[in-house]
Amino acid sequence: MCDRCLMENIRERMLSRRDFFRASAVAGAAALAATAVPAPQALAQGVAKVVDMTHSYGPDFPTFFGQPQIAMKQLFNWNDHKFNLFELTVNEHTGTHMDAPFHFSADGLTVDQIPVENLVVPLAVIDIRAKAAESADAQVTPDDIKAWIAANGDLPENCCVAMNSGWATHVATEKFRNADGEGKMHFPGFHVEAAQMLMGEAKVAGIAVDTLSLDFGMSPDFATHYAWLPSGRWGIECIASLDNVPAAGATFVVGAPKHKGGSGGPARVFAMA
Repeated sequence: MCDRCLMENIRERMLSRRDFFRASAVAGAAALAATAVPAPQALAQGVAKVVDMTHSYGPDFPTFFGQPQIAMKQLFNWNDHKFNLFELTVNEHTGTHMDAPFHFSADGLTVDQIPVENLVVPLAVIDIRAKAAESADAQVTPDDIKAWIAANGDLPENCCVAMNSGWATHVATEKFRNADGEGKMHFPGFHVEAAQMLMGEAKVAGIAVDTLSLDFGMSPDFATHYAWLPSGRWGIECIASLDNVPAAGATFVVGAPKHKGGSGGPARVFAMA
């Protein structure tokens, strides 16, 4: 076969494959996932939209310690080199990011060891915006979980339970950290009793918050971190766009980093609803 014929044949194949994937993107993704691990049932039901739940972040993104946790140095630029390339120095726990079990345990799973089937999960969103508006120190409690179950049914198998406190709307302001005159922060989180209740549900894979910490800002001891993460489950902090997904029925995808021995790291997370 001549070179020209060969290239034309390859081109036709690629066009056919591109058209196929455009026409069946959802089914193709589900089939691909099934070749590695069982796909969540929600994937087979089709999706109407994909919601990006990740904040864009840079050196000015608010952090728990109050200091910048990412530095970007441009090593190559378009004008001089005809390509762009940055060197990043990043704290694992900045921006929208994952807390791996190892973050608060001596020998828990590191971020690269978390099974991939635990990163594509049903999403359950608990809305505490009303009480967070009344008190920045509001927490998700067992009563909030019970109310969600009463309204939506049992928690889905291997799910992520997310707190929607409305705090993501403050991410570009000082209120996101909400430090008082003594330097103590005030923002919502999960009460340790809520974490313990969810730990009794073996099907819960992770929890997520739209604030800087799984624990509420005034926590003196990181009780929720110390209860939740050593149980082998993960957490997501600084999640975005919880207002744009339903309380139940969405599938949550965590694009966790996979650096060896990591305690977590910035993640691109999104929901299919």
